[in-house]
Amino acid sequence: MTGSARRTATVMALALVAAAVPLTGAAAAPGPTTPAAPDLGKAEAQWIDRDTVAWNTGGERASSAAELVYARRGGVTVEDGELTGGGHRIRLAPVPGGLTEAQRATYPHLKTYAAFRVDPRDRDRIRTALTGQLVAVQRGSDGALKAATGVQTQGVLDDVYAPAAKKTPLGPGFAHGKASLAVWAPTAQDVRLDIGGRTVPMRRDGASGVWSASGPRSWTGKPYRYVVKVWAPSVQKVVTNKVTDPYATALTTDSARSLLVDLDDPALAPKGWRTLRKPPATPLRDAQIQELHIRDFSLADRTAKHPGQYLAFTDRESDGMRHLRKLARSGTSYVHLLPAFDIGTIPERKSGQTTPDCDLGSYAPNSDAQQACVGEAAAKDAYNWGYDPLHYTVPEGSYASDPEGPRRTVEFREMVQGLNNAGLRTVMDVVYNHTVASGQADKSVLDRIVPGYYQRLLADGSVATSTCCANTAPENAMMGRLVVDSIVTWARKYKVDGFRFDLMGHHPKANILAVRKALDALTVKKDGVDGKKIVLYGEGWNFGEIADDARFEQATQRNMAGTGVATFSDRARDAVRGGGPFDEDPGVQGFASGLFTDPNTSKANGTPAEQKARLLHYQDLIKVGLTGNLADYSFTDSSGRRVTGADVDYNGAPAGYAAAPGDALAYADAHDNETLYDALAFKLPRGTSAADRARMQVLASATATLSQGPALYQAGSDLLRSKSLDRNSYDSGDWFNALHWDCRDGNGFGRGLPPAADNKPKWPYAKPLLADPALAPGCADIRGAAGAYRDLLRLRATAPEFSLATGARVQKELSFPLSGTPGEKPGVITMSLGSLVVVFNATPQEQSQDVEALKGKAYALHPTQARGSDPVVKAAAYAKSSGTFRVPARTVAVFQRG
Repeated sequence: MTGSARRTATVMALALVAAAVPLTGAAAAPGPTTPAAPDLGKAEAQWIDRDTVAWNTGGERASSAAELVYARRGGVTVEDGELTGGGHRIRLAPVPGGLTEAQRATYPHLKTYAAFRVDPRDRDRIRTALTGQLVAVQRGSDGALKAATGVQTQGVLDDVYAPAAKKTPLGPGFAHGKASLAVWAPTAQDVRLDIGGRTVPMRRDGASGVWSASGPRSWTGKPYRYVVKVWAPSVQKVVTNKVTDPYATALTTDSARSLLVDLDDPALAPKGWRTLRKPPATPLRDAQIQELHIRDFSLADRTAKHPGQYLAFTDRESDGMRHLRKLARSGTSYVHLLPAFDIGTIPERKSGQTTPDCDLGSYAPNSDAQQACVGEAAAKDAYNWGYDPLHYTVPEGSYASDPEGPRRTVEFREMVQGLNNAGLRTVMDVVYNHTVASGQADKSVLDRIVPGYYQRLLADGSVATSTCCANTAPENAMMGRLVVDSIVTWARKYKVDGFRFDLMGHHPKANILAVRKALDALTVKKDGVDGKKIVLYGEGWNFGEIADDARFEQATQRNMAGTGVATFSDRARDAVRGGGPFDEDPGVQGFASGLFTDPNTSKANGTPAEQKARLLHYQDLIKVGLTGNLADYSFTDSSGRRVTGADVDYNGAPAGYAAAPGDALAYADAHDNETLYDALAFKLPRGTSAADRARMQVLASATATLSQGPALYQAGSDLLRSKSLDRNSYDSGDWFNALHWDCRDGNGFGRGLPPAADNKPKWPYAKPLLADPALAPGCADIRGAAGAYRDLLRLRATAPEFSLATGARVQKELSFPLSGTPGEKPGVITMSLGSLVVVFNATPQEQSQDVEALKGKAYALHPTQARGSDPVVKAAAYAKSSGTFRVPARTVAVFQRG
């Protein structure tokens, strides 16, 4: 990570690359070497509970005498092969057989480590030892130093302090005319409160490790920080950190100070907040979600009164809000906001923000000048996706009219009101899996209060960065509690209706279920919200140091099945688009981009025979997706075999993993990777007209819209949104990211070559495309796609067949009558669903589908499409005498039994 949060595409690409690196060849293992001197900067021993230290000492030393050396002021070093600097000792005895079965179950990644038991006579030293430098030491029978290393203490901190700490209020509190503050800092030697320009001592509770202070109600509104004196392993010394509150609910500009604010203060509630009436809750299995970045939404909207701000969602007559209301009336139920908590990489005052210093519109549509100019301003401009959290439970200040003080709280609530009043519920994208910084960095908060606890550490004590940032450790009790407490605050105090977890697979399943349990306990009478109606979903990707449940049962796709928490399904997405997000050649085609039926010139697609075989397999993946990715759904695949969803292969994993509709969330594009329009620009044959590209966009989206379970769409996808072929626009500025609600402004295509950092290898493919004016859609194309998409939304919202509640109902009602028969055509999928028949014709020709089982039954084009905005689909027809459905090229048609 380089100042801004990289996204999932980059993270997973790195994971795949790492997995592919061979461990042979030039990097062959060296011969025997002299053992390295002990490095106390590493922490290879782990104190997992008050009785046990685990250490990968090696078999020959597993039974050696050992001890912990601790020094409150530090100073313990290794010189000339011996420990120096004094310190006190805790005796350790080797445990024959190593860790217990229960310990191995809790710490599976330590199962081969040697175990050492803390001498019962030294247990009274544990709490003191945890406040200073800690070194694990082994000596030989002659007393000579054999090994020494620093010690990880997450486990023992949880064992000693978490039972009491989990019950202790943290952060700001207001009661009985007083204000209070509390922070968990069990390893701190001293904590003081710097508030309103004065320093106040804080009292330490020995059982919980929580430091607290209280004062008059006049503290309200005052800026504050904690002054924490603590041993910091990352710099190997005792430091005094002035740090903001992890539980802060308000901040000064650029997060310099926390603000002591009561979120229940009526002054922070906009008019009508207490009596806000929300749109009816939509069950997760029926959710249709628009994924939206707050700044993208309105910055380029000339009709918005508050461009780039929370308040833009209160501009009822802006083009953006008019469009959202149209979507709501058609069946969209949620707006998913990209991260809106305190972001670590955006200057919050306009005066501190840079802007591109050039005339971006003057350059050629395929020039590299735009990206160069945008790149020069990127580090300090107003733009970032926001996946770089600084404070988890405070709204981002750059979206507020004034970042100084609690104005951001009021305006965030007004944004929620505006969306609710437009008929839409609100989902927040939350990022608890990493922090923007760790250690002693200026933007490190958690790690400067309890060093080495909140971040996930690797075997040597370094911070894991598999998320491309400093990973957190929600498997640790108090990090897990922070996740739950933060979510509950957003739900209760901001009336947020749902949460999308970034890289949810890096969380324990138990942590996400604890969130679900805490939300379910919220009631309208007690909390002002019905927590059971709050939806949860996230990215269940499986990679990194915790992959395959290496440290705990993860919140991954397969593990979350049946929990009521949905995970994004990449199966049908890849089949629809073609290839995967990390292909070197972006021309790899799929079902909706012309594989076999409308081939392009890319050699990566293989021979016609290979293309046909891959396309038929893609169709099986899409069929599984249409069922809601059900693992147990049984059907005949394209080869004629009887299989279940779990039998269908997706890159070596089961395609079907869901237990019920709603476990898997369907999508064809999101903020990660190229927009759908841009992916199709790379993949469809160069000569494909803009009108046909628009039709393929609608058809690709329809595979999500008409599936069982929820579906998500990147905002503007219905308007053929382009980011000028940018695959990772997290820091690409407004020029590449802004939404264009007025079709006369185009769709964003041809705004120059995308930023070099993540796109340069694809520039040779992009340059001729961006220069071709025929690829830029006009108003007729954009309006036609938007209208056809809304027709499908309305159809889904009004047809109960798309809302089957159980896997058994799906098995009974949904089938693919031509799958695996001679009548199955490459590029065409026919689905029978109760009283409906849906035909997806992704080919460039009209297609007929003969369904013998329906011969003699009456069907007609669904009234929503027959009266809808797409003139082409109106030519779809059905012949009762033969059971034949005829569907125009590049069209999805829904027929209803008469």
